[in-house]
Amino acid sequence: MPTRRETKDLSSSHAPLLSLDQLSSKRQDIIRPVLECPREFVLLNVRDMARRLATGPTAIVRIVQALGFESYKDFQHYLHDLSVTSSTILDSMKAAGNSTQNPKFLGNARKQIQQNLAFVHDHVDLQQVQRIATRIHKANRVLLLGGDMASSLVTYMEYHLTIAGLPVFAAVAPGRATHLARSTTQRDIVIGISFRRGLRMTIEGIERARQNGAYCVGITDSTLSPLARFSNELFIVPINSLSFAASYVAPLALIDLITAGVGSLRRKQVVDRLKEADQEQKHGHRWYQTES
Repeated sequence: MPTRRETKDLSSSHAPLLSLDQLSSKRQDIIRPVLECPREFVLLNVRDMARRLATGPTAIVRIVQALGFESYKDFQHYLHDLSVTSSTILDSMKAAGNSTQNPKFLGNARKQIQQNLAFVHDHVDLQQVQRIATRIHKANRVLLLGGDMASSLVTYMEYHLTIAGLPVFAAVAPGRATHLARSTTQRDIVIGISFRRGLRMTIEGIERARQNGAYCVGITDSTLSPLARFSNELFIVPINSLSFAASYVAPLALIDLITAGVGSLRRKQVVDRLKEADQEQKHGHRWYQTES
């Protein structure tokens, strides 16, 4: 199992090495507006940021270096990740603009969906997917944690892993998440799904499971997610949307990849179970039947 240091390095190469309170009070006052509203500063070069903050470029560079970043560009990457984790649905809608031309808006929304899926195609490491699928296949228990909107992803993944005959347990409410996390052991794998700032029940559940020695996997949208601090491995997928709700096409695609990997490892078990279900699917009372 990775050490805490290894997990920190895994979670983000752009996270600051020092906290804000380790800077002088003057430097804290200068940089605090940037960290509180990263979306307003993330695209600014060092001169423009200095102008906005009523200071000089040299002062900005020194503050950035004092925080532990090697360059201003690294700091910009950090601001991008910070803007993702701190943004709300309202922020996303504002960023989309106020276009009333519905066909144009829908075209842009479709383009955003395509970009989210393209990220999975271009950036998700299939070797990592296969590694996690193998751990799921061999685990004593598989625990899935996720609430609020992410509960739909947990239910979706639970359904597929159940078909594969795995001992899977899902928690979409705080009480169940707490009790399941307490019961974890080193033979279990725990998958936490949470985005933006992170839902407390999911983060605290992963933290407790990690303390118990379970292998923890996070699915989130930024390396700055609190999930990164407590996960052995992390999957990053976007949930960008122009609408009033986050888009889950990318997390769903990732889950499909993971369950496909599990299915390939458990092909015999899955086929045997589906043989039993075959007649029920053809003739069972659950399915609508025409008179013909």
